[in-house]
Amino acid sequence: MMRSVQLCAPLLSLTLVASAALSQESEADAQRLEEAQVVFLGEVHDNPAHHARQAELVAEIRPVAVVFEMLTNEQAASIQPEYLADEAALADRLAWDESGWPDFSMYYPIFQAAGEAAIFGAAMPREEARRARNEPLDRVFGPSAGFYGLDEGLPPEQQAEREAMQMAAHCDALPADMLPVMVGIQRLRDARLAETALEALSMHGAPVVVITGNGHARTDWGAPALIAMAAPEVPVAALGQGEAGRDAPDGRFDLLEETEAVERDDPCAAFESPEPPAN
Repeated sequence: MMRSVQLCAPLLSLTLVASAALSQESEADAQRLEEAQVVFLGEVHDNPAHHARQAELVAEIRPVAVVFEMLTNEQAASIQPEYLADEAALADRLAWDESGWPDFSMYYPIFQAAGEAAIFGAAMPREEARRARNEPLDRVFGPSAGFYGLDEGLPPEQQAEREAMQMAAHCDALPADMLPVMVGIQRLRDARLAETALEALSMHGAPVVVITGNGHARTDWGAPALIAMAAPEVPVAALGQGEAGRDAPDGRFDLLEETEAVERDDPCAAFESPEPPAN
């Protein structure tokens, strides 16, 4: 069960978690929410409550376009209205079971809530991820790379922090020379989300909702920060979603909410050394 209090934000009427540790709102944050043209709704990918909350907010916000991190541009373009009425047909159309994302039943209510909104996909093609191993990020991304800072390196402190996060996320099992590559791929994904959101805004107007992981939704260096870089005139708001009893999502958000945690197996257990046999 989500614990919440109300924030005065007429456009979105978002509910906020009551925990002072998670609450980051201020008058400036509330003002950004009221004026937001692009709204990022973060998630922990395998938490059903997060997706249920996203669906609720999509129904409330009534966006004219929804951008999904989970879809490629081609997948999004393949969606026809008749598929939206049939969960199994839509999952099959998107080849969801082959995508590696959590069960489609968690995401389908978001599509339903979107109604007649245009659907956009912002997933980075696998070929781009492969190219990022050996090519500069701006060359991989294309002509608009400079708008999203991909023609420059990160500040050393941020680069180091991001590499440490990638190492932790991969159970300390990544070779050191892969860490800059993984950070680069994350930056490309952030930029693709930002560019796709701006494209949706240009084509259809506001509001635009972006469905993505918390790491991409953070306002300090995720996709919202890149929109601020490329189009500072566009008001953006970002919601992060945490889990009770666990650390809040890394980074800054305009709003944070908390749901019950999902029980998970330890993803790093496979990397642990087996216990030696007893003598």
